[in-house]
Amino acid sequence: MTRQPLRLAILEAERVLSAAGVVSPRTDAELLAAHLLGVERTKLMMVPLVDPPVVQALHELVRRRAAREPLQHITGTASIGNVTLNVGPGVFVPRPETELLLAWGLATLEGVDRPIVVDLCTGSGALALAVANARPDAAVHAVEKDPTALSWARRNADQQAQAGDTPVRLYSGDITDPMLFMELEGLVDLVLCNPPYVPEGTPVPPEVRDHDPYDAVFAGRDGLDVVRHVVACAARLLKPGGGVAIEHDDTHGGSVPALLRARRVLTDVEEHTDLAGRPRFATARRTRPEA
Repeated sequence: MTRQPLRLAILEAERVLSAAGVVSPRTDAELLAAHLLGVERTKLMMVPLVDPPVVQALHELVRRRAAREPLQHITGTASIGNVTLNVGPGVFVPRPETELLLAWGLATLEGVDRPIVVDLCTGSGALALAVANARPDAAVHAVEKDPTALSWARRNADQQAQAGDTPVRLYSGDITDPMLFMELEGLVDLVLCNPPYVPEGTPVPPEVRDHDPYDAVFAGRDGLDVVRHVVACAARLLKPGGGVAIEHDDTHGGSVPALLRARRVLTDVEEHTDLAGRPRFATARRTRPEA
């Protein structure tokens, strides 16, 4: 059995993925190879030759990715912060741009001892678990209404707890419920949310259209059906000086900050862009009482 150069197998994978319209064919080809071999992507150069069955197995993974099955469904994982999550059918796959929202949230917690954090529309548990990992002293609460997504979040939370991270408190609930987290009203230091926000009818890539849950992506004609409830919930939960960060569609650079400014108890409203310079999330603070 003649061993074959891994480099050539990756080049062929890149060609196939590029022809299929995959946005980052080289990156995906290398990540699939690394997943198959059980090594980090940066260590692929240390595996110059592979057996033919490995090449065949890589071809099968590439075939699935070329059919626009999400990379994360093939590998079974997605990452945010220092946390690796289990993901698959029935749960929204976290995107890299959400890292910026996470970074803002963690920055607002600097100097806050034993903060209380709430993650609305938690999905896989991504933001909640990333915060719990970065801030072991935090009390992190997360809510999700979809039972399938919540099962993924519980699986991820159990895995992180076994790894020694601070347990996250998961709840089944709907953020349209005005009684949600009533016991935390006025006590929360940070509210984070990556809600459904794509306007209905917006063209989306096959990975999203065919694999992400519809209700985790789309939110009414203007994409703001869920965001409006998130703003109301955050205004109710935050303590004076507490912060809220809400991810949104790149068409919402004006509308989401306007929703935040419409709440008299919220101030310091800011819009933030992603790495491509597109509007991506908005933040605000709960007003402090006048001295």
